[in-house]
Amino acid sequence: MLTTIAAAQLPVLVALLLAGALAKVRTAVNDSEPGGLSRLGPAVLMASRWQVPAMLGCAAAELSLLVGLTATGHPFFRWGTAAFFAVSTYVLWELRRRRPDVGCGCFGEVSAIPVGLRSLGRTMVLTAMALGTVWAPPVPGWSVLAGITWSQALAAAGGLLVLIVLSPEVEEAAARIRHRAPCEQRPLDPATALSRLRSSAAWRSHERLLSSTDPTDSWRELCWRFFVYPGRSHAGDPADVVFAIYLSGRHPAVRVAMVGFDGRPIEIGSLPESIRVSAGR
Repeated sequence: MLTTIAAAQLPVLVALLLAGALAKVRTAVNDSEPGGLSRLGPAVLMASRWQVPAMLGCAAAELSLLVGLTATGHPFFRWGTAAFFAVSTYVLWELRRRRPDVGCGCFGEVSAIPVGLRSLGRTMVLTAMALGTVWAPPVPGWSVLAGITWSQALAAAGGLLVLIVLSPEVEEAAARIRHRAPCEQRPLDPATALSRLRSSAAWRSHERLLSSTDPTDSWRELCWRFFVYPGRSHAGDPADVVFAIYLSGRHPAVRVAMVGFDGRPIEIGSLPESIRVSAGR
């Protein structure tokens, strides 16, 4: 039974690799929005001149694994796919820690949503799927698809459903279809963003640091809405508490940073939801 389930994930892995590779190539080649790649990882961790080659290189690796999984049953490609998704999980974790304001870029520009637990969970599931194929019969992916049974079809559908649930890009794609515009160009009432902020865990965990619950400043940058509140640091020094709310998705990311009156960020502890935000406004 487990072998059947593992073998059935080959078409799922092939489909995800194909979608990811094509989306990355399209984003890298078009690059219609200036600086668009600077908000997509892991290219964002590199110098600007290397961002397009890095995205194309990642797409080439996905296409190579796709061809290997489809045309052969060689364990090299199955282990390689598992290693690719395992490394992707680590990179996304680092990206979330170092640059929590950018997207994973897993499916090109559609993956501009900040890396969250769902994106990490997806790469972990894909890693597990790829590892499962190592112990499946060494047959090419095309033969699995050509001779797929009802039990294998159900197993593949189950795996695909799990990946869809763990893909925030589905919501972003649906929003683009509805609004016909990227997140950066969609209008959103600041009151809606404020409501999202006050229902978030970041607000509840930092509310005690605020001197007032009325913001002193607010502005929008691309797909983020910022709110500034007067507050005090843990040491009791006056400071600005800056919240950033992502403006897309049903459960948008909320980040927080504390900035001193000298414009320098103040360390507020090991918070996974924190980023550095300039005090200039």
